[in-house]
Amino acid sequence: MTAKAHSPDPTSSLLAFFGSELRRVRTKAGKSQGDTAKLAHTTQAMISYVEAARRVPSEDLARDLDEAFGTGGHFMRLHPLVIKFAYPSWFLPFVQLERDATSIRSFQAQVIPGLLQTEEYARAVLASARPDNLDDLVAARLTRQDLFDRCPQPRTWFVMDEYALARSFAPPDVMRPQFEHLLQAGERPRTVIQVVPRNAPPHPGLAGPFTLLSFDEGSDLLHVDGFSQGWTVLEAGDVSAAAHAYDLIRAAALSPKASADLIGAHLKELGA
Repeated sequence: MTAKAHSPDPTSSLLAFFGSELRRVRTKAGKSQGDTAKLAHTTQAMISYVEAARRVPSEDLARDLDEAFGTGGHFMRLHPLVIKFAYPSWFLPFVQLERDATSIRSFQAQVIPGLLQTEEYARAVLASARPDNLDDLVAARLTRQDLFDRCPQPRTWFVMDEYALARSFAPPDVMRPQFEHLLQAGERPRTVIQVVPRNAPPHPGLAGPFTLLSFDEGSDLLHVDGFSQGWTVLEAGDVSAAAHAYDLIRAAALSPKASADLIGAHLKELGA
């Protein structure tokens, strides 16, 4: 399904400007979004999302657009600027590593993991800090989820505290599709979702959220979320300690089936 047609103000952000430039060049060339997708080796949905400033274009897409339309590197020159303003400078290296990971293990205590958030839920979470570039931040978070379109998909394991499900900061019309999305995501062969129930004993996750990435080549790494920014750790001892902590958190969590039942119970509480 393609994105809903939307033409953001090109002066509102660099992401919106990139999308408007793509639309301008495509229209001038007399190409539809479907035609452009074939020329740029992507999908019509992605072209629609980029034009609507709902996804951050990849470097490969920028390069393919220049080749498709003979724009002399125009989109490639715009791409670094888009990336710079779409992701905080401290977070961009992690995003690039996350995209290449073959295995992702994530724990979240307060909110549903970013890779599993719906657009409206992400907007509600990110709006809490009242950022000037909320639309760009939402688009950037959703773009990270494109890793599920890779073949093969990375193996992903998400553990979250039940408090992430119980927090009622968003209305039912936001939480209902978010819970439905979690249930659907948990059915993917390479994705496991577990919930630590509220009555579980103390576990290492009480120290805060973190993510472990593994790769075909090279050592695992640890990313720890913080208030103003997160940080990535490569030191083998810290990574090993985090992996042990993650195993202990999984042991405190419900099984994937029981976790799905609990998510379903929270969904049922919201009503039809």
